[in-house]
Amino acid sequence: MMAAEKFIVLPYRKVRGGVAPGEMRQASSAASAEKIATAMSGRFPGVAAYAVQVDEETGDMSSPRLLIKFGETADLPSD
Repeated sequence: MMAAEKFIVLPYRKVRGGVAPGEMRQASSAASAEKIATAMSGRFPGVAAYAVQVDEETGDMSSPRLLIKFGETADLPSD
């Protein structure tokens, strides 16, 4: 498996019983992911930025590492 570290930002929206992730945005670096999450934090009930390992052959993401979060978020599965 050829893995690469990628950076993603997930906004969360309110749903009955909690929050659900919205459309994922990719960032070019950890600093960029944190900046995007900060900018989005006023428009969503929750926003989180993660570093994840992506299998370059399949596109599968694993080993999420939280960089920054604002508001109400949900845990990502870790493998």
